[in-house]
Amino acid sequence: MLPGSIQISGETLSSAEIRDICESLRENSIKLLSLRGCQLSDRDFGRICRGVAESHSLAQLNLNLGIVSNINRVKQLAEALKTNRSVQSLFLHGSPLTDAGLALLNPALSIHPSLVALDLGDCMLGDEGINLICGLLPPDGAKSGDQIAGMLAVSVASSRTLEVLDLEGTGLTNQSALILLDMVENYPTALRTLILAENNISPELQQQISDLLSEGEEDDETETREVMAREKNNWICQSNSSSQMVLVTSGLGESLLAETEM
Repeated sequence: MLPGSIQISGETLSSAEIRDICESLRENSIKLLSLRGCQLSDRDFGRICRGVAESHSLAQLNLNLGIVSNINRVKQLAEALKTNRSVQSLFLHGSPLTDAGLALLNPALSIHPSLVALDLGDCMLGDEGINLICGLLPPDGAKSGDQIAGMLAVSVASSRTLEVLDLEGTGLTNQSALILLDMVENYPTALRTLILAENNISPELQQQISDLLSEGEEDDETETREVMAREKNNWICQSNSSSQMVLVTSGLGESLLAETEM
């Protein structure tokens, strides 16, 4: 049976509901878990996190709107993500993480092998949060020298999989935008969408970042077309080497086309 989904919004979750969710996670029977805006005890949140850690099927985890409401829950979520290997999308929009919470969560995000989408919008982050999630880039990734390998780059730059990052309304300024601009301009990254709306960032800087990310998409598409063209040419060459058309002149003076196998 294909994994299903559990989507609950704005409700107070009972112990029985928590038990059912945890069983589904352990049995790998759900791919999407959304508890957007729900109320649950710290104990039950811990049970959910242990279930996330054990799940091999969970691909999308939505804890938007205040689910991760204190530092202890951040710690529990971080521990779960250190063990989990399947989550591809993590939504924490509207959670009061603050820079301190992000500092606890960042190590787990940096090493997660599958994460491709991360929503940190309205999480009470500031400019310090950008530096808190800075990570060392791969040694072979720097284009500007080893001296900047560990500087001014968001940890997503070291991720081979993260494609979408939502930082809407997180209190960022032009200082943070310049760090992000340096990241997308000078380091190879899988990132294709970076949302910076409702921040104190100039439209010009936002446009520069958007243009650079768009160039990355175009480069990927160009590379794909070139690979396909090479494969097509190789196939044509192989076909031509196996047979060719030759002109045959008969004794009656008639010209005939014949195909000879090589």
